[in-house]
Amino acid sequence: MSPNEILAILTVVSFFTMLMVGVPVAVGLAVSGFVFGYIGFGPLLFNLLPARIFGVVSNYTLLAIPLFVFMGVMLEKSKLAEELLDVVGHLSGSMRGGMGIAIVLVGVLMGASTGIVGATIVTLGLLTLPALLRRGYDKGLACGTICASGTLGQIIPPSLILLLLADILGESVGTMFAAAVFPGLILAGLYVLYILATAYFRPSHAPAISAEERAALPRRQLYAKLFKVVLPPLLLVVAVLGAIIGGVAAPTEAASMGALGAILVCAVSGKLSYALLRDAARASLSISGMVFLILILSQVFGLAFRGLGGEKLVEHMFEWAPGGVTGSLIFLMLLLFVLGCFLEWIEISYIAVPLFLPYFIAQDVNLVWLGTLICVNLQTSFLTPPFGWARFFLKGVAPPGVTTGDIYRGVVPFVLLQMIGIAIVFLVPGTATWLPAAIGW
Repeated sequence: MSPNEILAILTVVSFFTMLMVGVPVAVGLAVSGFVFGYIGFGPLLFNLLPARIFGVVSNYTLLAIPLFVFMGVMLEKSKLAEELLDVVGHLSGSMRGGMGIAIVLVGVLMGASTGIVGATIVTLGLLTLPALLRRGYDKGLACGTICASGTLGQIIPPSLILLLLADILGESVGTMFAAAVFPGLILAGLYVLYILATAYFRPSHAPAISAEERAALPRRQLYAKLFKVVLPPLLLVVAVLGAIIGGVAAPTEAASMGALGAILVCAVSGKLSYALLRDAARASLSISGMVFLILILSQVFGLAFRGLGGEKLVEHMFEWAPGGVTGSLIFLMLLLFVLGCFLEWIEISYIAVPLFLPYFIAQDVNLVWLGTLICVNLQTSFLTPPFGWARFFLKGVAPPGVTTGDIYRGVVPFVLLQMIGIAIVFLVPGTATWLPAAIGW
């Protein structure tokens, strides 16, 4: 092993070490890249850095990030989710587990409209966890359903991770969005089946809404709220996704219309105010700034790692995996699953994935399928210990009677369901590739 390859390994080790001791991600990327890149090459290597940073900040597609974030924050802060849950929950009628299924369906809709996992879980936790416990739901089932449903924003388009993976993989955003539709719905379907099975075999864990509570909201009023509360955000999501997947508008243009549409939806529902616009703009600026800072400083890390010969090391690592390309893919999925226990999706996307990508490109692996597998895998990282952020988000808003143990117990079945989802996409690539091919991408 050459001295530069040893430095490449030290670059990765130092970055992970800084993360473990609490150094911010962006700082860790810059420090590890600059230090070991300078030791290996001196300042010469970083002459390429301005061009790479300019490539990030001038990327027209990435302009969709703050627009999609604004769209999501507007819908989240307008409290439309509260009415959505009330309407969908009552539509389930006397069915056992109906409120849990309503949470999954609202998770799908909020995932498609906001794509912000933390905000979705906090919103669902505040609005539904006390109500579920009051209606007799098992604490573990209630917590697991909320955590898992909140993470659907990672895979249901339009999501930030799909947008960034499209840039990393060199695929169009519309293709990645189309590829993720069926896998996302498969995951939601698995969640619903699990809740129904639990309600059937353990009725006391997921009781139906009482007849008295259902009678308090007459059917005519329920259907009126359905058209007023559910239909507008649903039409907004369909319009934005349809414009991108159908090739009518580029992602950035569709995102801008989504941002405008979110304002109109809030206005129609009577939620629009100056305070809402101000808070949404501030939150969007904060989230977008964090994402772009990591994107820019990841160029320092990537430049140093590649310059020191790190790509060759990664290529040799996958060659050692038994089973050829299939074995290498399984190894990658296991590696990303383990990394997800410690890192957030954005670090994995912009640090780990580019390191492994050249090998799979050389092996002619379908990148759309690979990107979808990665996306489903990274969604699992929000639930896995010790740093499953979904659990921390929920614990922060859970009632005093809900313990960390209840949350751990609740998320375990959903982690297993997500692993089944990964296996389905792995064994049946058509779940990811059929829709883009049918559309003609």
